[in-house]
Amino acid sequence: MRYATSLIGGPSTLATFVAVYSLFGPTFPGTYDKDRGVYTLLYPGLSFAFPIPSQYTDCCHDGGAELPLEFPDGTTPVTCRVSIYDSSTDSKVGAGSLMDKASAPPLPSGSLYMEVVHAKLGEELQFTVGGQHIPFGASPQDVWTELGRPCGIHQKQADQMMIHSASDPRPRTTLCGDYFYNYFTRGLDILFDGQTHKIKKFVLHSNSPGHADFNLYIKCNFAIYSSDFDGSFHHEVNASKHCITPRTKWEQVKEILGDCGRAAIQTQGSKTNPFGSTFVYGYQNVAFEVMKNGYIATVTLFQS
Repeated sequence: MRYATSLIGGPSTLATFVAVYSLFGPTFPGTYDKDRGVYTLLYPGLSFAFPIPSQYTDCCHDGGAELPLEFPDGTTPVTCRVSIYDSSTDSKVGAGSLMDKASAPPLPSGSLYMEVVHAKLGEELQFTVGGQHIPFGASPQDVWTELGRPCGIHQKQADQMMIHSASDPRPRTTLCGDYFYNYFTRGLDILFDGQTHKIKKFVLHSNSPGHADFNLYIKCNFAIYSSDFDGSFHHEVNASKHCITPRTKWEQVKEILGDCGRAAIQTQGSKTNPFGSTFVYGYQNVAFEVMKNGYIATVTLFQS
């Protein structure tokens, strides 16, 4: 992480209190959270949080701490969290409430960035901003009409899971004829059957940090409903106990859909993927790729 040409922090450089203060210069005293043991140094639109060891809490007072902050043994705390936020609406530079008052800037009219995509298992996707409906079995022409030109198109390799079946002896590197429409700006992939040219799968991406595909897709704000959902899409997403969103953790998914047994392990290769393997859990009409921290990376929708 850099500020102008100076390195703030990274694998070879620690973002210590002294280093941050030397780089950014004077500011108002920060705030100290006694319960969490964290001291926060504030600049306009930027804050650095520093954990304070219990033996040095006397260095921090209600009115702030001496700057630059160093402990009696000559050490200085290291940043544990950096927050970047919009402070253009606040006039009091350095006020402790700056970060609390910050709000996301308004999205452009018609923006799809936070569009909720409702998924009805085994049936269709519904897009809330434009009102489009994309059912299984739709053609490429239908998708172009509803969603516009895809960001990319690529051929699918033979299904890697076919090794578990004797019905297809082809190696996994063989192209199978099926093809994807990639909508990176919607967090969505659509798989078409290479013979019938009908939709057979949807892949929804949560764009979660710690996944090999992070930042390749904008997050798809999906809302997936269990089979006992009444079918009405007019409920508030977070209010429904039957709803799975990108914020739902795997333990909550199992509470909604029930246990599904063992997971298949998926890895993208150690050289290109520093985050390690993920786990794929399958239910009727849906499969979840789950990261080691319990968050959903991708959701694949299909018809059993």
